[in-house]
Amino acid sequence: WGLWRWKALPPKMRELCRDRGIPVRDDYTLQAEPPAGREETVEIAGERTMEPDMAAQEPGGYDVDAIRRDFPILADIIYLDNAATSFSPEPVIAAMVEFEHRYRANVGRGVHRLTSIASHRYWHAHEKVAEFIGGKNGVTVFTKNTTESVNMVAQGLVWKTGDRVITTILEHHSNLLPWRRLARQGVATDSIGISPDYTLDLAALERAITESTRLVAVTQASNVLGVVTPVREIARICHGRGVLLLVDGAQAVPHLPVDVEELGCDFYCFSGHKMAGPTGTGVLWMKEPCIEPLVLGGGMVETVTADGYTPAQGYQQYEAGTPNIAGGIGLGVAVDYLQAIGMDRIHRYETDLTSRLIEMLSKNDRVRVYAPKDPAHRIGVVSFTVDGFHPHEVAQQIDEAADIMVRSGHHCCQPLVESLGLPGGTVRASLAFYNTRQEIDLLVATLDELTR
Repeated sequence: WGLWRWKALPPKMRELCRDRGIPVRDDYTLQAEPPAGREETVEIAGERTMEPDMAAQEPGGYDVDAIRRDFPILADIIYLDNAATSFSPEPVIAAMVEFEHRYRANVGRGVHRLTSIASHRYWHAHEKVAEFIGGKNGVTVFTKNTTESVNMVAQGLVWKTGDRVITTILEHHSNLLPWRRLARQGVATDSIGISPDYTLDLAALERAITESTRLVAVTQASNVLGVVTPVREIARICHGRGVLLLVDGAQAVPHLPVDVEELGCDFYCFSGHKMAGPTGTGVLWMKEPCIEPLVLGGGMVETVTADGYTPAQGYQQYEAGTPNIAGGIGLGVAVDYLQAIGMDRIHRYETDLTSRLIEMLSKNDRVRVYAPKDPAHRIGVVSFTVDGFHPHEVAQQIDEAADIMVRSGHHCCQPLVESLGLPGGTVRASLAFYNTRQEIDLLVATLDELTR
């Protein structure tokens, strides 16, 4: 007790205190006597705990405890690096194991029962993902990740010297470098800046579009600032000028209800591993299949003759070779899982957590937060810096002190963080639907202890 009296307890220590009935303050430090009204513990799932019922505590009766039971890894750590990758729930893992154990076979090749089952479930996963983003009328292609999806468009369109692409300073390197590489073909890339409140400068975007502009590529939500861009308004501007629109939805799909037809984009890209799906999975949705396949080979053709070939129809022409079948099926189950919770409920819940985190961080004079003020214009990605500490120092120390995992550095968005005057980058806490208020409070308490 003496060793831990003044420190915020890491998760394992809190579990020990809970099991032994040792009282803990709201900032997760120990106290000598139980607070008034908290002398008795309650039984949950056969264990003694001092924590109240989370379902009754969270807004709208959001049962985060039930959700967290599908993520065993969360028992040992506080994971706030979901913008990099999220965890997969037990049903997703079970679906992938079932594929390996019960019907592992290649898709689209053969007529025996195993390949029939695998082909149908892999196809059905495409259908579920398309419905999830409101894209039933387009073409939904499975890729490795958002990066591959963007590159497929960049390399699949036919460019000519003098064409221009417009992107923004908010972009992840994956939605910047593929366009810059087009300079080899005589294609120029322009970048639009942001306003002091971190919102995109739409007036600058309109001024930048000229007769030679071919495509605008923009993120729907920043992986550094969490700011949500007005995609519908951008689409109106683009289509009024005859310009294609590509949207990087990697940070939006896990946190917001998405309808690509309402957004009005021509291409929509996102990753499975950021939305509770397997790693090595991603999606490219196209309003029209207007790009050339990036890779040719087996599985993407209808017929091959001595001097030519006919590509297959639908998504198959863009998925040459043996795909990540288990991953694709797992991605479909991840979509089922998120829909069962409800994306509107997830968004409301995460908005509450994000507001709590920003408000509490802002109370520390040595912490500077970089996030939009309006909750309607942000997701649960909160960047901050701590006076006197390099971002990597902060991330390492809170990991060692309290088992809290955050990201630090440039977040694959170096032009943006350097434009903010932050050559060392930021510390980034990124939330997901399985995070809790208690985890937010422990992060803040640990940072308070660090700066104190």
